[in-house]
Amino acid sequence: MQLLTLGKLRAEAAAFALVERRCAEPALYGVTDGKAVGTYLEHKFRLYLFDKNYKFDAGNSASGIDFPGLDVDMKVTSIKQPQWSCPFKSARQKIFGLGCGVLISDDDNARTGCLDIRHVIYVEQQHTADFQMTRGILEILDHDGNKDDLIAFFGDRNLPVDEIEAANIADEILQKRPLQGYLTISNALQWRLQYTRVIGAAGTVRGIHRLV
Repeated sequence: MQLLTLGKLRAEAAAFALVERRCAEPALYGVTDGKAVGTYLEHKFRLYLFDKNYKFDAGNSASGIDFPGLDVDMKVTSIKQPQWSCPFKSARQKIFGLGCGVLISDDDNARTGCLDIRHVIYVEQQHTADFQMTRGILEILDHDGNKDDLIAFFGDRNLPVDEIEAANIADEILQKRPLQGYLTISNALQWRLQYTRVIGAAGTVRGIHRLV
């Protein structure tokens, strides 16, 4: 068996998408539940990797991501509404990222049972934070903003933290400048991740890789 690396995962995701474009899926005919389609495709991709004799940790409910050994989570979404839910862990995720890279695949099933995979995109872990939140923080830092400015910005953006945590995050930002994120992450008990911007930026900015 060969060890699955991040580079091989990205290459195989692109190859898998091209194969799936040509394959009819009778089990998906008439299926309109996007989560069901996503789960089906994620499981099929893992089987595809096992069949190619790759060795990897397939992930489980405890790890919370699909490829924990590579710190990569796989998301399958519809091109008509490119979004997915993600368990809420910490408001820090909006600023410092989700804690893992994201492999995004979108499709248009159109009730035909044939998956028309339009895009396969890999987002590096460092760029999985919220776009507007990180852009605002970087603008504050670029204009010599201080801790109070950052805390006020968190309040304006309704970041779900108390005063103590807001101060801690501000101190951390002043010590280490965050990178620009490209996801849209809503404030909710369960994050709602929007991928429209990622699809448009893929291949044009650092950290967002277009595979297909």
